[in-house]
Amino acid sequence: MSANARATVAAGAPGDIPRNRDRNDADQSRQPAAVSLRKICSRMLPLALDVTDDTAVRDAVSAAVERFGRLHVVVNNAGYANVAPIETGDEKDFRTQFETNFWGVYNVSKAVIPQLRAQGGGTIVQFSSVGGRVGGSPGIASYQAAKFAVDGFSRVLAVETAPFGVRVMVVEPSGFATDWAGSSMTITDIPADYDATIGAMHRRMRANPAGPAGDPLRAAEIIVQAAKRGDPPSHLLLGATAVEMALDYSRRQLAEATAWESVSRSADYAEPYPAEFPPAKLSV
Repeated sequence: MSANARATVAAGAPGDIPRNRDRNDADQSRQPAAVSLRKICSRMLPLALDVTDDTAVRDAVSAAVERFGRLHVVVNNAGYANVAPIETGDEKDFRTQFETNFWGVYNVSKAVIPQLRAQGGGTIVQFSSVGGRVGGSPGIASYQAAKFAVDGFSRVLAVETAPFGVRVMVVEPSGFATDWAGSSMTITDIPADYDATIGAMHRRMRANPAGPAGDPLRAAEIIVQAAKRGDPPSHLLLGATAVEMALDYSRRQLAEATAWESVSRSADYAEPYPAEFPPAKLSV
């Protein structure tokens, strides 16, 4: 997805448009279908938006508020990834990805805060990735760095705006059947020295002919239902792989923090020093 994402404010519901079950009753159903379509369109405001343009973002927010009177839920989902090693990748492309993946989120979030504060609350949904929690996916350093930034930014945003009734939910999916790894992704030439890391990851991504396991429709329904709650999770993992990766990472984090606890504590004046380091792991 490019930075020129289409931002749509909608309040429609599935099933609003009747379907013609038989060609013979097409004439009879055409009129109620047209009425229902007009009803849905009256509750939508499609706007072309470049999320890296803060002026355009503010204008889009103003247009939405003018049309609907308030903002119930704001979803930041513009994002894309290109594949390249940090060493040989193009710096301009690295920065351009970051402009959309992080600064786009910043621009939209900043622009909606005054309205959410004035109206007494609302929900901001930030699209991150399970990679923005666990990291370490070779070849997509800009994308994952931006997702880590989105997480840190959103944690502060949640604390600062909670007194205004604003809720912030970070969505962390694993692989889903979208265009994320399709035509929207540019893969540069991968040097031979990086074949065992970036090359291997790329081959794994393409190895499953069925594509990613995640169902976008199920994910959308889960996000909608979670956003409607008065107590949405601060972080919503989506997909079995996301759950497994997050739990494994948390266990390893806890084990490492525990193993180094006495050493870490010893940096304070009041703590015993020096502390014994944990046994070194022998490399194979």
